[in-house]
Amino acid sequence: MENAERKSRALLFFGTYLIAAGLAGYLSNPEKAATALISGGLFGALSIGCGLLLRRGISFAAKLGIGLCALLTFTFAWRSAVGWTAVVNGNSEKLFAACLITSMLIGALATIRVLLKRAH
Repeated sequence: MENAERKSRALLFFGTYLIAAGLAGYLSNPEKAATALISGGLFGALSIGCGLLLRRGISFAAKLGIGLCALLTFTFAWRSAVGWTAVVNGNSEKLFAACLITSMLIGALATIRVLLKRAH
């Protein structure tokens, strides 16, 4: 598979995952997690947009994707730490959110890895 195609697929997959994770976060607590749906949808759509641009041959979309994933990595690392701290301090209601945000962090890091990999 061509390098640009691999990068495009990674961004498309990550964007789809962010939308699904945002929906899962919202459904887990609709009264308090509306932002999960909005942010998952927004950043998922941006990631998918970068993936589609890259698929069309617009190479700067990979750099946009790296920037987006880097921003999300910092955000998810911070939110993950806050969530796990709450869980460790006895707030078991935060367990699902902490796990979900940690999975999003792992997804962002994996996507960055694909985007930074050079063609052989």
